[in-house]
Amino acid sequence: MSRRIRRTPYTDCVEAAGVRGFSVVNHMLLPKAYQASIEEDYWHLREHVQIWDVSCQRQVQIEGPDAYKLVQWMTPRDISSAKVGQCLYVPIIDEDAGLINDPVLLVLAENKFWLSIADSDVLLYAKGLALGAGLEVSVTEPDVSPLAVQGPRAEALLGELFGQHIRDIGFFKFGWIEFAGTRQLIARSGYSKQGGFEIYLNGGHHGADLWNAIWQAGEAHNMTPGCPNLIERIEAGLLSYGNEMTRENNPLEIGLDEYCSLDKPVECIGHDALLKISRAGIDRQIRGVLFDGDPCPACSIPWPVTVDGEKVGQITSAIFSPRLKRNIGLSLIDRAYWETDQSVTVYSNDGQLRTGEVTALPFA
Repeated sequence: MSRRIRRTPYTDCVEAAGVRGFSVVNHMLLPKAYQASIEEDYWHLREHVQIWDVSCQRQVQIEGPDAYKLVQWMTPRDISSAKVGQCLYVPIIDEDAGLINDPVLLVLAENKFWLSIADSDVLLYAKGLALGAGLEVSVTEPDVSPLAVQGPRAEALLGELFGQHIRDIGFFKFGWIEFAGTRQLIARSGYSKQGGFEIYLNGGHHGADLWNAIWQAGEAHNMTPGCPNLIERIEAGLLSYGNEMTRENNPLEIGLDEYCSLDKPVECIGHDALLKISRAGIDRQIRGVLFDGDPCPACSIPWPVTVDGEKVGQITSAIFSPRLKRNIGLSLIDRAYWETDQSVTVYSNDGQLRTGEVTALPFA
């Protein structure tokens, strides 16, 4: 691999655990497979507990007297009532309301925030805005590398290892644990609907020690190494920046209305554009599509979705669901065809024409 692709503090442990492939997110390695199949990994995640290297969720640290102003300027979600200890899902938009990222905002102090980002260069966007506006703020990438523990046994495992006080951490809230003489942030969050936590390890030199400590404690809970699971993600309607959304999309198309403050003035760079879109109404929106046929191949190029030969959308992520016994996909669907149970045809890249129907999200 090129040195331009960054290893993580856990990569040595990941390789020792038998990783079978990587993706690249934020110029950093993201493990993509361990088990013999995605389905085997899916059932294990639903029933037990897994450890995930998600260091690619880089942190953009915004600190200083104008930190709040800069964060609010980037997101249409009103963060004025955010409290220290909260995690907030905040779409970040440009001047035309195009989505730049959909990070989790961690409120560390009145004038200190982390943006835990998806795959785009938020650091450079924030720096450019701060410099152009002459804001009194520092925008940096700290030495923070998240490690996720996901699955129904995550709370029991981490409670035994770090103390039962973690059970009191509410959903999308964070607290603190002691590890190797350091104080580390732990949040009840993760890219899964099975429950779990993310430890935002501050200090990459502790990476192997943290992985090994959790791994050893996890033996009693049937822990395996894991990664975000495509079946579980699509079933849960969890969206992926770069797949379901890019700067070509606005938050309303992606169903993020509840994270946009449209009924009050917000000092956000794209707020006026978003209000204009809201008043005019959107022409398409994210939906689920259930479709037939053999288990579908990987969707690396969007597949057309049609009605009577007319393209009305495209599948951006797809997989066979072993619980639903059908193929499932995520798709932006045109307004006239986005109602539940609308019959559609999916053209998958294996040459098959597959009948299906539009459905609400999540699938299950």
